[in-house]
Amino acid sequence: MTPVKDSSPKAVSVDAKQQKRRAENAEFLKNKNVKAFLDTLAQVEGGNYHAKFGYGWAAGWKSGKWTFSDESTHPGPGFGGSTTASGRYQITKATWSELSIKAMGLSDFSPGTQDLIAVELLRNVSAIEPLTGGDLKTAVGKASKKWEALPMGPGLANRPINGKPSGQPYTEYDEVEKIYKGFGGTVK
Repeated sequence: MTPVKDSSPKAVSVDAKQQKRRAENAEFLKNKNVKAFLDTLAQVEGGNYHAKFGYGWAAGWKSGKWTFSDESTHPGPGFGGSTTASGRYQITKATWSELSIKAMGLSDFSPGTQDLIAVELLRNVSAIEPLTGGDLKTAVGKASKKWEALPMGPGLANRPINGKPSGQPYTEYDEVEKIYKGFGGTVK
């Protein structure tokens, strides 16, 4: 079991490509706009590093079944068992497996690994370059493909699921921008 106090990512056998990707993602974490956006995501998703789905709104959400302490692996299903969204960025078990283990060779679900996975997700939806360049509007629109708590852009709702409104609450763009700037992000 990885102790809660140990936030460093744990690697399995890692090839050069995985090492390179992980190093690139770690560099992005040093960018003030990326850091501000990750803090914004955590706030709008209602997650923290040890939260399971339901943490921000379910009865008794601050403890017990809504949290986890074993960081050695993804914690699995949360509220009602219907989703595995967990952690600061509400990362599903399938996403963790694909992006943590396969893309970067990381085997745990520590805070450091969660941050690296979130950066990898931003890269996968082509949101990282606009974000580092201060184009928040484009970054939010692209990131909304992965995080339903984000709107698709100014004046827009979050993305529909199968052509219908997702039903998940989202934060309006102006509020996202305000939160992002409050965390030190810049907009051009």
